[in-house]
Amino acid sequence: MMNRRGTLTTLAASLALGLGLAANVHAQDTIKVGVLHSLSGTMAISETVLKDTVLMAIDDINAKGGVLGKKLEPVVVDPASNWPLFAEKAKQLITQDKVAVVFGCWTSVSRKSVLPVFEQNNGLLFYPVQYEGEELSKNVFYTGAAPNQQAIPAVEYLMSKEGGGAKRFVLLGTDYVYPRTTNKILRAFLKSKGVKESDIMETYTPFGHSDYQTIVSDIKKFSSGGKTAVISTINGDSNVPFYKELGNAGLKAKDVPVVAFSVGEEELRGVDTKPLVGHLAAWNYFQSVKNSTNAAFIKQWSEYAKAKAIPGHKDKPLTNDPMEATWVGIHMWKQAVEKAKSTDVDKVIAAMAGQTFTAPDGFTVKMDEKNHHLHKPVMVGEIKADGQFNVVWKTKGPVKAQPWSPFIEGNDKKKDEPDGKSAL
Repeated sequence: MMNRRGTLTTLAASLALGLGLAANVHAQDTIKVGVLHSLSGTMAISETVLKDTVLMAIDDINAKGGVLGKKLEPVVVDPASNWPLFAEKAKQLITQDKVAVVFGCWTSVSRKSVLPVFEQNNGLLFYPVQYEGEELSKNVFYTGAAPNQQAIPAVEYLMSKEGGGAKRFVLLGTDYVYPRTTNKILRAFLKSKGVKESDIMETYTPFGHSDYQTIVSDIKKFSSGGKTAVISTINGDSNVPFYKELGNAGLKAKDVPVVAFSVGEEELRGVDTKPLVGHLAAWNYFQSVKNSTNAAFIKQWSEYAKAKAIPGHKDKPLTNDPMEATWVGIHMWKQAVEKAKSTDVDKVIAAMAGQTFTAPDGFTVKMDEKNHHLHKPVMVGEIKADGQFNVVWKTKGPVKAQPWSPFIEGNDKKKDEPDGKSAL
């Protein structure tokens, strides 16, 4: 009886060990990739499609043999537009799920929330959205625009003859770090161009704000004092009621042009765009850009959205700037892993320096050798009646990012590369 019991115990132990080894072997067969985007809450309107872009890129890479002979395995979490939850989910991805890299965040407040987690645990984040700069981290690669790759050129365009020659400016944003810091930079820039304090109106609304009647009325009054433009850093689903109110108030682009930094094709999906024709957005990519790389990107996304029955996109597939930045980021990460012959974070960070990629924006973009930011082209587009953009101005080629804006005092003394710690 004892022998039989001992034999059964040994068999059970062997079986458990075998299953454990099998699970371990299976785990080692894949490289886990974290996806950290809001799939619910106020930012879901913008972020959900970025999750789908990462999944499409993973499918694309896996179909071509994976990375280092291994398939990529996505680990998707929903931080639900809740900034402290972003930090919790980031920690879970790095310490429990053991992901090699994370693609995620939209708002700067979510990125600021997760930054200490990535730095303390030596994780790796690719951040795909334009932002306010004033940050460098060893553990983050910024594939969206810094202010000199979006905000400053857009305002220069508005001040130019071809952009309407604006003399007065409304700085309208959601109340958090990105709009406030961007507007601090823009105020200093406008001052350097001779714009008086009395010719600048600055207003903020909370996330999820929906009543823009009073604000639009105030903009209308302010604009009676001279040629006025609105610079909008409204984020998330608040853009829908803001643009609807613009239309209701009859504020047309020829009278008071609005240039938006967080409104693209996706945000305009739920809006009647006919009253908004001629209003502007500044990005580094638009779906309407004509080149063979973009045509292939749009085709691939359209087929993927249809095959996966992605809400909205299965019938009306749209691409936008943060999707393109996500696509560029994951492919650059793949190239860096292959160059490093490892997913080790420090080795991949070193291999990212100088990586290039032929992007849907029509240029070969480059990850700066030092400052973890992409060299990107800048474009200003006018909203068309169909919700697409007509590019009315663009740079001749990619522009190097300035993470530390020269319009903020003391930035000239800051290094253009991370030192291994956060350079906040």
